[in-house]
Amino acid sequence: MAYNIGMIEITLVLPFALPPPELAPDLIRALKMPALAALLSRTSSHQASAADPGARALPHELWLGRALGLLEGRKLAVATAVMRAYGLDPAGGAWFIVNPAHIEISRTFLMMTDSRRLGLVESHSRALFDSARPYFEDSGHTLLYGDAMSWFLRADAWGALDTASADAATGMNLTDWMPLGERAIDYRKLQNEVQMLWHEHPANAEREARGFATINGFWPWGAASAADAAATATELACADVPPWLAALANRHGTSFAQMLAAPARHAIFCDGSLAEAALATDWAGWLQHMQRLENDTFVPLLGALAGGVGRARLVLSHRNALGEFTTTSLAQRKFWRQPTLDRLLP
Repeated sequence: MAYNIGMIEITLVLPFALPPPELAPDLIRALKMPALAALLSRTSSHQASAADPGARALPHELWLGRALGLLEGRKLAVATAVMRAYGLDPAGGAWFIVNPAHIEISRTFLMMTDSRRLGLVESHSRALFDSARPYFEDSGHTLLYGDAMSWFLRADAWGALDTASADAATGMNLTDWMPLGERAIDYRKLQNEVQMLWHEHPANAEREARGFATINGFWPWGAASAADAAATATELACADVPPWLAALANRHGTSFAQMLAAPARHAIFCDGSLAEAALATDWAGWLQHMQRLENDTFVPLLGALAGGVGRARLVLSHRNALGEFTTTSLAQRKFWRQPTLDRLLP
């Protein structure tokens, strides 16, 4: 079958594929990635942008929100679209995604643990959910269950709260990331009640016995209303991403290799495999994941540009910046451009 190669485009979104500026020179020297170097060097366009200092989401989250039609100004309005993906009906009002969380409390700061490291199983999540739901209902809110890490809260009075995505707040001093607004005090009050409720909960006792952190709080974000638009019909597949993003994918179980083998007119693939190592500042682990991406993703993508894919866009980010690199089958013939990873530098 003949393809119009100019009409087939794949966008690869790689959160945390840009190394942090202070470590970038050393990390880039350690990488052996000729395919990625060719994709970044032989381009038809390239642009870099700093993170919006007023946004309370990570650069790649904002990019995806915009691509999926789920961005309201600087805010990710994803809750109701994610609910629909779980088969739940957001019947009126303002809804939030709620992530069960472990919040480390010290004398000088609060810090939220990466949800990827919580190991929260369905049985424990359900038990914690069931115990907390009456407290939410007594406060006039509805709490619905999606999966172990994804609950949904209807809190109409909280609709104007300025909240941060869970990954944006992870590993940071929560003083700067807590929900802001007129009703923030109501959130803090309910948070304190839930913390006390879960302090000696049997599910947390089991978790501690197994070496896991306790679930001692909840994190609301992604506010949206039932009237907000559903996600666009953009072809989206994901791997190793948080549950909310996996739920928005409409090509479930599709690997990057499968997407290359059967390319759509315009498809997005988001690979979040670098996030856990980057958020934990595990740069040895980050290097290992990058080398795996070279073999499993960048080499096949480079080969696909000689076949049915006419255009490939790489969206790479770290916490404070995002870079977009577009290459084509024609651009890859610019052999006078020496492949280099220097475009990963700030």
